[in-house]
Amino acid sequence: MPAKVYIDKDANLKDLKGKTLAVLGFGSQGHAHALNLKESGCKVIIGLYKGSKSRRVAKQKGFEVFDTDEAVRRADIIMVALPDTKQAACFKKDIEPNLVKGKTLVFSHGFSIHFETIVPPKNVDIIMVAPKGPGHIVRRQFLEGKGVPALIAVFQNPSRKAKKIALAWAKGIGGTRAGVLQTTFKEETETDLFGEQTVLCGGATALVQAGYEVLVEAGYQPEMAYFECLHELKLIVDLMNEAGISGMRFSISETAKWGDVSVGPKIIDASVKRRMKTALKEIQNGKFAKGWVKEYETGYKRYNKLMKDGEKHNIEKVGARLRGLMPWMKKRSVGGAQAAY
Repeated sequence: MPAKVYIDKDANLKDLKGKTLAVLGFGSQGHAHALNLKESGCKVIIGLYKGSKSRRVAKQKGFEVFDTDEAVRRADIIMVALPDTKQAACFKKDIEPNLVKGKTLVFSHGFSIHFETIVPPKNVDIIMVAPKGPGHIVRRQFLEGKGVPALIAVFQNPSRKAKKIALAWAKGIGGTRAGVLQTTFKEETETDLFGEQTVLCGGATALVQAGYEVLVEAGYQPEMAYFECLHELKLIVDLMNEAGISGMRFSISETAKWGDVSVGPKIIDASVKRRMKTALKEIQNGKFAKGWVKEYETGYKRYNKLMKDGEKHNIEKVGARLRGLMPWMKKRSVGGAQAAY
């Protein structure tokens, strides 16, 4: 049976009327939720730690900014828009002491609740509103009168109004313009982590780098390897996004199609699927979460090394130079890599 898709008519912003909404954090998701909700007519305040560089930015955008604990005290509905690894400490120090019966906590990802790095009191609603896209896209689509599809979930519902609040929040950020699906904290967390690790981020980047290395090691020009293994990937993904895998195949040559269906399964074969299943088990049994929390607690040593190693890969240098020759492409300098894309 197909999942029910909630749209604008299924949600009512009146469910947020008269309530103060606090967004804790003003990063990618936080700024998008806050601005979209504000422009949807909601009363929104921002909660940040003392000394946060985001305070100035949030004030420039017209928000009242408070210390995190004060924002929680003042608000009826509080969104925890902080990195997963930092949520538990903030919860113990600033959020939990200021939660009272009737308040609602909103998450954009289920990690902390599902893996119990946060265990909330039973007298508050716990919901999730998770747009299926990064914050800058959530913001851009909203400004264009569109929206990014979103997921909602209800973990605790003592008020019996949690789902209505979740749908209203989703509508306020533009999600119901594109369609909202209901899930659970468990399902969203485990599928999200799996997608990031094996396909969208980890799988895609490892595949691109491996393909690039094979061509360069075989004596082909690095620039040719870059175009074939990275640059053109977006064109193929865009076709899949617009029309599915079969639609993409309709748009490419017969030679490309034959290579796709006859060679692709030899590269991404049964052994890859077995390793994907192992990755999923380690997400489900909490091994990945425990390891990630430990990595944070020990100072991100391995994480920082792996990130720096990735920035030093030759594909980054070649790509930065080639993208500099493409006047139509927006250039960005990211982190230590200083890569324009």
